[in-house]
Amino acid sequence: MQQGPQIQMSMPLTYVVKRLIIVNVAIWVLGVIILQSVMGKPWAIAYLGLTPYRLITDFWVWQPFTYMFLHSSNIFHILFNMFILWWAGGELENHWGRKNFLKYYLVTGFGAAFIYILGVTAYYLITQNSVPMGTPVIGASGAVFGLMLAYGIIFGERTIYFMALFPMKAKHFVMLLGAIEVFTLLNDGFSSGVANLCHIGGILVGYLYLVIWARLRRSGAKKSKKGGPKGNLRLVVDNENNESDDGPRYWN
Repeated sequence: MQQGPQIQMSMPLTYVVKRLIIVNVAIWVLGVIILQSVMGKPWAIAYLGLTPYRLITDFWVWQPFTYMFLHSSNIFHILFNMFILWWAGGELENHWGRKNFLKYYLVTGFGAAFIYILGVTAYYLITQNSVPMGTPVIGASGAVFGLMLAYGIIFGERTIYFMALFPMKAKHFVMLLGAIEVFTLLNDGFSSGVANLCHIGGILVGYLYLVIWARLRRSGAKKSKKGGPKGNLRLVVDNENNESDDGPRYWN
């Protein structure tokens, strides 16, 4: 018998999620709060934040990876990202396993940076506005939005509370967040102080990753003639009721 929408009652603090949170908080305390805010040395953001100009002209190729472990001095920036990492990441890690979860997290964060670089470079070539090219982007938001995309696909029928008041299915919540990001980017461009394109990039890369991953595993299952994919990745609309196989200083 098909069950109705379910409400998530627990948020497990899993192995990889816990260590990602520890790394993010440690870098925030040491690199942003102590070095930047207290000592006035913005080295962490200058060298480890994602600055498209530095990447393209100076070949600071580590930045698309390191930027996702930095956050602004505003505590709500890191609190929001770490909360979503805990909320969605724990469920996904339990579902996929440690290795697959970490791979997805890093790929979506890196891919979001790549899309952002392409977008601001195109914007610069068209408008000659160089501000986005020289403004560092920091935060785990690209990877976090990728996690929310995966959560909305796999656990889409779960009921969550938007703004802690309005119940809605997880898949509709993710759609709403994506629509807000697109609207903000179209309305404000690169002047909002938030890297909306990076957030959208995390969603796009996450979707492509899941689709390609699922197809590869289905293809491998057919070749092995074992009747089912190896591993535990299942890209379904409702995994729980599965009845089918089928100018600012930095932006955050």
